[in-house]
Amino acid sequence: MPADVAPRLLAAARELSDRLGALRFAPPVAHVYDPLGYAWAPYEAYVRRYGATPKRAVLLGMNPGPFGMMQTGVPFGEVAAVRDWMGLQAPVPRPVHEHPKRPIDGFACTRSEVSGRRLWGWAAQRFGPAPAFFRDWFVLNYCPLVFLEASGRNFTPDKLPAAERRAVEAACDDHLAAALAALRPQWAIGVGGFAERCLRRLVDDGRLDAATAGRLQVAQILHPSPASPAANRGWAPAVERTLGGLGLLPSGA
Repeated sequence: MPADVAPRLLAAARELSDRLGALRFAPPVAHVYDPLGYAWAPYEAYVRRYGATPKRAVLLGMNPGPFGMMQTGVPFGEVAAVRDWMGLQAPVPRPVHEHPKRPIDGFACTRSEVSGRRLWGWAAQRFGPAPAFFRDWFVLNYCPLVFLEASGRNFTPDKLPAAERRAVEAACDDHLAAALAALRPQWAIGVGGFAERCLRRLVDDGRLDAATAGRLQVAQILHPSPASPAANRGWAPAVERTLGGLGLLPSGA
C-alpha cells in the first residue's frame, strides 16, 4: 500500500487552511471558525490512523456542525463517536475571536451532533469496529469553515455572496481534487445535494487528474440532518437502500 496517502492529505489540508485564512467575509458573517487550525491535533490523528491507505469510497459532507467537527476536528465528529468508537482524543484549544454563544469545548462538549451520531452510528452498526469501516471508506468535508452570524446562527457556505463563494470554492475544489487523488476511491458520495454538486462540478470542470477522473463515480446519499424530514423518518434505512443499490455494501455484514 502507498505510504504517502496520509501525508498528502495533511499537506492538502494545511494548504486549504492557509488559503481560506487569507479570505475575509462581510456581514451577516460575524465569526469564522477553522477547525483545521485550532483543532488540528485530532484532525491529524484522524487522518493518520484512518486515512493512511487508498479507499473504495469517500463520503463528502458540506462543512462542520457546531457540536461535531467544530468541536473535535473530525468530519461529522460527534464527540462520543470520535472518542469511543474511533478511539481518538486530543486537546482542542479555543480559537481566536470565539463567539460567546458558540464556545469551543473540544472533547468536553456535552452536546451531541445529531448528523454525526446518525452517520457514525450507522457505520458502527453496519461495519462493527472503526477499522472495519475505514478499511474501504473515508469521510471528508468539502469546506472546513464554520460561518456564524452575530446572533450565533449558522450561515452555510452556499449562501455566501458570489465573489466570496467563488474564492472559497477555488480553495476547497483544489483540496478536494488533491484528496481524491491521494485516496484513489472508485466512488465519491455527496452527503446531501450540496456536496454532490461540488463533486460533479469538479468532474465537469476537468479539475481532477486523468487517473482520478477515469475511475471515479459520483453519487448522493440523504443528509442526516435533523432538519430533514426524510432523515427523521429513517436515515439509516434510506442510506442502506441507496448504497446497497450501488453495490457498495457487503452482503451479510
